[in-house]
Amino acid sequence: MNIYLAAFLVGGFICVIGQLLLDLTPLTPAHVLSGFVVVGGILGGFGLYEKLIDFAGAGASLPISSFGNALAQGAMAEAKRNGLIGVLTGMFELTSTGITAAIVFAFFFALFFNPKG
Repeated sequence: MNIYLAAFLVGGFICVIGQLLLDLTPLTPAHVLSGFVVVGGILGGFGLYEKLIDFAGAGASLPISSFGNALAQGAMAEAKRNGLIGVLTGMFELTSTGITAAIVFAFFFALFFNPKG
């Protein structure tokens, strides 16, 4: 299958699931976002998310579920090296760049725009 088609179909399917959850359930966007991160972490913990990324490329690595996968992969890698404390530190080793960027950009946007809340 063409990699572009696979990325489109998998990424689109993930988006359809999110939209259906928002439209058909009383879940808020925060619930759906958290749910996708948790599902990505669970699939990553079982080694299934990496297979999805191999198949769909950016269609699986760009959605927020990939963040959950990165948390799980980092925690498992550090747990093998450092034991139980590695679970806590490893989660942030792979994701620290994204977390830092989100904090910095949120700060600058709050300076330039009128945040609500």
